[in-house]
Amino acid sequence: MKNNKNRWLIALSAICIHLSIGAAYAYSVYTMPLVNTLGWTISSVTIAFTVMMTLGGASAAVFGRFVERSGPTKSAMIAAVLFGLGQAGSGLAVSIDSLPMFILSYGLLSGIGLGIGYIAPVSTLVKWFPDRRGLATGMAVLGFGAGALITAPLAASLMESVGISTTFYILGSCYFLFMSLGAVYIAPPPKDWLPEGMKEKATLSTRMVLRDLSSLTAKKAVLTKHFWMLWTIMLINTSAGIMMISVASPMAQTIGGLTAASAAVMVGLMGIFNGAGRIGWAAASDYLSRPVVYIIFFVIQLVAFISLPNISSALLFQILIFLVVSCYGGGFSNLPAFIADLFGTRELGAIHGYLLTTWSLGGLIGPTLVSQIYAFTGSYVPVFYLFIVLISIALVISFLLKKDVRRIQKEQRKSEVGAVE
Repeated sequence: MKNNKNRWLIALSAICIHLSIGAAYAYSVYTMPLVNTLGWTISSVTIAFTVMMTLGGASAAVFGRFVERSGPTKSAMIAAVLFGLGQAGSGLAVSIDSLPMFILSYGLLSGIGLGIGYIAPVSTLVKWFPDRRGLATGMAVLGFGAGALITAPLAASLMESVGISTTFYILGSCYFLFMSLGAVYIAPPPKDWLPEGMKEKATLSTRMVLRDLSSLTAKKAVLTKHFWMLWTIMLINTSAGIMMISVASPMAQTIGGLTAASAAVMVGLMGIFNGAGRIGWAAASDYLSRPVVYIIFFVIQLVAFISLPNISSALLFQILIFLVVSCYGGGFSNLPAFIADLFGTRELGAIHGYLLTTWSLGGLIGPTLVSQIYAFTGSYVPVFYLFIVLISIALVISFLLKKDVRRIQKEQRKSEVGAVE
């Protein structure tokens, strides 16, 4: 029965799930309506988003093994229920003017649903696309990035016509429906399944043998140096990206010389480059290899962070910002495929969850560093100097990881030749 499933429809199912939970990035559209209508403070309203984002990464780590044991259908359905209830519960909280309930609903329930929903389809998608791992995970994570682009204007229009509470009810129901539709169809492929024609290619070359460097459980993977090398470069990449996103507008105005209106346009375009980086860099990694793509990320960011404090051209300033944001998105989309390359697909969801702790930490480290440094110095320039050091460290680790991967591949190649002889 599973043989009859179309892997491109599996990918579409994953996109439906990620589009829904990706709506979380549109949260800012609710901020001022909540403040103006209910009298809540901006800082209080922001707490719900902070809780959600923190729990998104944390719950991915906590429930990663549960997702592996339960399978994508059950996990995605649980995510649909939690995320949908969290959104609908937010509408109820607004209707009774309860900020604590809003934080619990939007922050806690939706946050846990977000984390489970993020990792639920990924390991399955990688198994269906052993020949295009980067492209497959890129499509799903692109959906996560694109969710806000769809939700923001829709939510703004609904709030004007039907009010805030009803907007949450409607959107919560829609998220639940789309995530449930994705959950119903998504399923892992049969054991040892390969796309048509791929088995023949595997017997004629060692390409597939070299694809996975090992096949480890999550417990064993976290004890390897490769796990912590990947964790470190992801933390630095995520911190740099979120830092840039968090202060893009004021930084562009004080350093890049943009007007407030131009900076607002730039922020909108950053969302497009974030999404484009997720699919573009992921697809490129299938040809360049994941280690090479991560090296490219840090070379680009190193050049950008060295150049940005001294650039007088507003256009060049924006181009460099867009490149940095594309690397941020590309880091997330390449991560599941990189995990599969290093540790296999045996417990990919659980390992992915552990590595997504960098998402939560990066969301705290990046904005905190930039805000504290700016408060102390009155300038964004020292921020660039700090991140130049961090990105240089990530670049060195990326080179070492690439060297290790090549060494293991050579050993595998020799082993294969010996076995044939």
